Amino acid sequence: MESDKEGSGKGGETAIQVSIPVTRTPKFAKGGGSATFFQPQDPRESTPGSSNDSTQPVRGVMAPEKKLTLFALRLAVLEKAASGLGTLAFIWATVVLLGGFVSTVRRMDFWVVTAILMSEGTRIFSRSHELEWQHQSTWTLTRSGLNNFPMVISSSRFLWRAIKALFNPLSAVEPEHDKDRLIKEDAAKAREFQKKLVRYQTMRAWHAPEVPLLPYSGWVFLSKNISRIFSWLQIVSAFNCIGFSLYRLVVQDYGKVDEEKRNRAPALNLFYSVALTEATLFLLEKIYWIYKISHHKLLDQVSTQCDLGADGLITIRRFFYDAYSRCLEGSIFDGIRMDLVSFAEELLDSAFLDEQYIAVRILQKLVRQNNTLSVETVRKIETNTQVIERLVEMLNWKASEEQEIRKAAAKILTELACKNHSALRVAGIPGAMETISSLLHKSHPNLSYDYSEFNLLGLLMLKRLARDHDNCFKIGNTRGLLPRVIEFTSDAQRIFQNEVVSDSQIKTIKRSLKVVKKLVETSGSTGKILREEISNIVITVSNMRNILEYGRREIMLQRLGIEVLTGLAMDDNAKERIASTGGVTRLLFSIFWSPGVDGESSVRTQAGECLAMLALESKRNCSLILKKADVSKLVEVLGDQYLRLNALRILRNLCAYSGDEYRSQLESVVAAMPSVLKITMNLEERDKLLEVAIGLTYQICKFTSNPEDFIIQLGESHISEENYVETLIKILRKYEHPSLEVPRIRRFVVLQATWMMKNHKHFVKLFNQFDIGNLLERVGDTTSDLECFHVFSGSVGISRHRENLSTLVEKALEHLFGGSCSK
Repeated sequence: MESDKEGSGKGGETAIQVSIPVTRTPKFAKGGGSATFFQPQDPRESTPGSSNDSTQPVRGVMAPEKKLTLFALRLAVLEKAASGLGTLAFIWATVVLLGGFVSTVRRMDFWVVTAILMSEGTRIFSRSHELEWQHQSTWTLTRSGLNNFPMVISSSRFLWRAIKALFNPLSAVEPEHDKDRLIKEDAAKAREFQKKLVRYQTMRAWHAPEVPLLPYSGWVFLSKNISRIFSWLQIVSAFNCIGFSLYRLVVQDYGKVDEEKRNRAPALNLFYSVALTEATLFLLEKIYWIYKISHHKLLDQVSTQCDLGADGLITIRRFFYDAYSRCLEGSIFDGIRMDLVSFAEELLDSAFLDEQYIAVRILQKLVRQNNTLSVETVRKIETNTQVIERLVEMLNWKASEEQEIRKAAAKILTELACKNHSALRVAGIPGAMETISSLLHKSHPNLSYDYSEFNLLGLLMLKRLARDHDNCFKIGNTRGLLPRVIEFTSDAQRIFQNEVVSDSQIKTIKRSLKVVKKLVETSGSTGKILREEISNIVITVSNMRNILEYGRREIMLQRLGIEVLTGLAMDDNAKERIASTGGVTRLLFSIFWSPGVDGESSVRTQAGECLAMLALESKRNCSLILKKADVSKLVEVLGDQYLRLNALRILRNLCAYSGDEYRSQLESVVAAMPSVLKITMNLEERDKLLEVAIGLTYQICKFTSNPEDFIIQLGESHISEENYVETLIKILRKYEHPSLEVPRIRRFVVLQATWMMKNHKHFVKLFNQFDIGNLLERVGDTTSDLECFHVFSGSVGISRHRENLSTLVEKALEHLFGGSCSK
């Protein structure tokens, strides 16, 4: 029940917006209690964007991936320092030593310098290309490599781990456990990953990691393994530099020193010192790398904290290499600007399914985390229209190998639909509703996977999008979407007649009912159109009837079905269509009369409200209800705290709209007068109960042929005329202004007082004693559109009263001061 600036009146009247000055608290008396269609909703409670979906950046919370970007920054500092010193040593050697002293340098130093330069050149070359190959190695494991992977592990487990720990430390992250168990686990993971990648691999082009550089080489010379060769070259080069430099610095055998060669020794010492420092920094970087990755298991920690699941380590490793590359290729601060969300957004546009899968898995996990970082994730996604468009596009992917990507994209969009701002952006994508509708196919000849999960995700997405009024309009305008949603409720009879019912079947019906409930409760002209369209779908009412009849084991489904019928009953044509559908009225009364066990009281309340709505302003429906209802039983349940409110509503509407031909059937309603008067005299009763009790009192007084019966009923109820009048006066004083909770209470009091003064002259004197004239004038000065309607959709009034309250007040004043009362 959402607010709107438009509404629909009866008989083709212009839609009317209830005027509620919500910024001035003294204007309306406001009470507690849950909202129904018989009272308006406070606009402040349904303002878009007022929910707790803050889109402000989260401060003071560190994302887990920040540990990786900081680690990449520190590694880059060491690497760039080592590379800078290496460059300096190279320039010093080529320009100063080999350029200036080439003829005077001893043969030993010449070859040592040359060897160091060659080693350093090899290291620089290897380093410049290692990250590229490391990137390739993290993209995927190839099919050919996986075929040999379990065998390699089982035959050389510990040698393999030692090599990985030293030369590719990111791979050496397994904990020390039992050898046999680890072999089995790794083999199982390899087979599982192989199956997954077979689904995701592209068939049109080579994927870089699986390119075999040499024929008949198996997994060894695949492109993804070249990074290990470069790592070997760097470490060997570093040890060469350290060995040669230390040896020459210790020996200091640079030859005789004369006038022409006096700078030779300092120049060589400087070169060897720089080369030694550069190689030492590189090895320190490697040691730091191994310490953080292998000992502290940094990648495992981040993967666990991000809850990325079984494949999380591959994702985190890829993210780390990207951050490290940026720190090295540009500014050292480029990498720390990265985060997992932006990383996933980049991969989302990849041409390879496995990279797209990594992207959607990251986003899915991050938006569904129950922490404050999920708010930041949603904020970043919703501000990137291209990402939302890409996710919406993925909902149309129906190939079996794209199933997991499609499912993850649906889950991400479902989470985004929870937030008002994000929901508007999702629904604003052209064709979004049609794409969401594609999730609701109950079967498809080209789909080889279970479609039920996609049905649930699609319905959940629609339910969340339907919180916004504009989105409801879009849902209603999407061709074929409403019938498809209603169709999910068609299986209720078949499902409930089975002994075994799956949770997914129940959940599917429940979510479809919740979507329909949201739509029929939409306010304004959009709500009117939706109620008309939904009721015109020929299976809608009959499906709701089947849910009422066969859903006794699922009380929540019964309640939702009744709420859908109640919402539809706000439309005049739908109201009569519901009552005319065989068995609906009977089933509603059956639920209303059912014994009150735990959990059923709310369903009985909803059934009573639905019956009251069906009887409202419909003579035809009243006649149908009277054929099924036992009026005397309605009178009897006025003592039941769960049923009496809606029993009063039903009785009032039957008395007001049935017509004279049903007077004989309603004579037993007179017996309800003592109970109704008792409720009226107890001002501590709930305000809603008090309102309907006064309204029924007025209808019974109108219904009786002898006005003296009212005086007799007061006496039999041991209520003095003065006390009753005083009670009505207290109610008017309590509600000096219109009330959101009981918008008709002042109307009913004025009607009852007018009837009493019109039919019993002595009541004029009694009312004057309590200065009712001033109270009536105050009511006339504070009337509002709020008091002019029978029911409400959100804050929009529907079904206007025939007479305005101001007109009723004028009539009451005429009887009070005009002396036109007759006995």
